[in-house]
Amino acid sequence: MSVQERKQRERADRERLIVATARELAEQQGWDAVTTRRLAERIEYSQPVLYSHFRGKREIIGAVALQGATEMAVALRAATAGADGPRARVAALARGYLDFAERNPAVYDALFQLDGGLAYAREDTPAPLKDAFAALLECLGEVAGDGVHPGVFTEVFWASLHGIATLTRAGRLPPEDTGQRVELLVDRLAVL
Repeated sequence: MSVQERKQRERADRERLIVATARELAEQQGWDAVTTRRLAERIEYSQPVLYSHFRGKREIIGAVALQGATEMAVALRAATAGADGPRARVAALARGYLDFAERNPAVYDALFQLDGGLAYAREDTPAPLKDAFAALLECLGEVAGDGVHPGVFTEVFWASLHGIATLTRAGRLPPEDTGQRVELLVDRLAVL
């Protein structure tokens, strides 16, 4: 291995460490606790080293969001893989989405609540974000109904799931009724 290859590997390892540490700190204490000073202390590198990887917290949030989008796409596809028939797939997708949001609140915030400097719903949207949307569209496109654009239907269904996830987490909706909300959403919105 050349010196340059070793340096590139070490740089990539450091970057993964920064992202993993930011994510861990955010999951434990919230995003307000994630500062470059605290990250530098935790990973035992100087703040200038952090800034050589990321210009600031916004880019770190973006990196966590991209990682989270990849994980979400995998989770959604896994949730629907064993489902038999369109209704079961849509219900499994909805439950998988809400489970992901509940299990990964800091990642979910990085994806959908915080400014990570990422472009959404544009030509220059990063591939992991496009893939996460594609994981929704793969399942929901088949139940959009005649004359309904599958992408727009997916956006509306996704917005409904996001609302359920966000309002439940904020204590605005009782969590014990989540199953009923999913059933209502699937039965009333999807053409099965």
